[in-house]
Amino acid sequence: MRGGSKSFFAASLLLPSHVRGHATALYAFCRVADDVIDEGGRDGAAVAWLHERLRRVYTGAPLEHGEDCALASVVARFGIPSALLVALLEGFHWDAQGRRYETLEELHDYAARVAGTVGAMMAIVMGTCSPAALARACELGVAMQLTNIARDVGEDARNGRLYLPRQWMREAGLDPDAWLAAPVFNDALASVVARLLAAADELYARAEHGIGELPRGCRPAIQAARLVYAEIGREVERARYDSVSRRAVVSARRKALLMARALAAAALSPRGRGPALAPLPAIQFLVDAARQAGMALPDRDPRKLSFHQRTIRIIELMEEVAHRQRAWAAPQRESSEAG
Repeated sequence: MRGGSKSFFAASLLLPSHVRGHATALYAFCRVADDVIDEGGRDGAAVAWLHERLRRVYTGAPLEHGEDCALASVVARFGIPSALLVALLEGFHWDAQGRRYETLEELHDYAARVAGTVGAMMAIVMGTCSPAALARACELGVAMQLTNIARDVGEDARNGRLYLPRQWMREAGLDPDAWLAAPVFNDALASVVARLLAAADELYARAEHGIGELPRGCRPAIQAARLVYAEIGREVERARYDSVSRRAVVSARRKALLMARALAAAALSPRGRGPALAPLPAIQFLVDAARQAGMALPDRDPRKLSFHQRTIRIIELMEEVAHRQRAWAAPQRESSEAG
């Protein structure tokens, strides 16, 4: 994790210890699977091999690879639906095929598979499985993937890949195939990158509404991940959207400031549900899979929790009671005022 994603690693440091290990296990398998696809070419053998590894994870006979064994442990403990990991591999298969994305909606479909799935699994290991919380978690994953795409335009092009919506490129006066053959930065491309970052920002704003539904101990890390990844977009903006000749990087000092901000925001944010928002269509199937899987959540028996975990649990219960009291009092006040 430290080498594969510095931003994700930094945010994970704020996770409670009893969650961090499970999150690391999920990340390890996703990272290794992505590398297998990158190194395996387009013949389909690499994808088939990953499906076999996943099959063995779910039959309780994982291969003797650290990431497979760790994933099997998380799957067994939390009941991670196989549909989520199958969708992840489908997204990686699209990479291997060199799939093209004509519209933003098609790009959402891709991002839902390679990143929204991770959001759903993270929500499960954090013990948050309401439809709204799952939707916001998946949308945060999609937002992060759109940011990655905006940041890596040049790097992807040099590897023969193009993830920017082709329709947007043509609307900006660019021929996608001609540009991919000779990738250069210009004002037209800048307008497409800016448009993609704006789409990501909309999803970051939606994702914030789900943070209040997370256990208090998990909120700082997810808020930090949201802020740090959004800051990557700000760095691209400061470079006038040139992600062809340079790669945006958030400095360690800036990450530290954003993590401190995340801690403060999480401490002040009340527990409760955000506004009712229809899920992004691309992630609805992930929410449905997570909700219908009969997931076995972690044991919350207070006798098996540490002092710190018990303290957090007491705060969560008090917040839940206060939230229910407010929900009960609101219609009573309205009835009284109407009378």
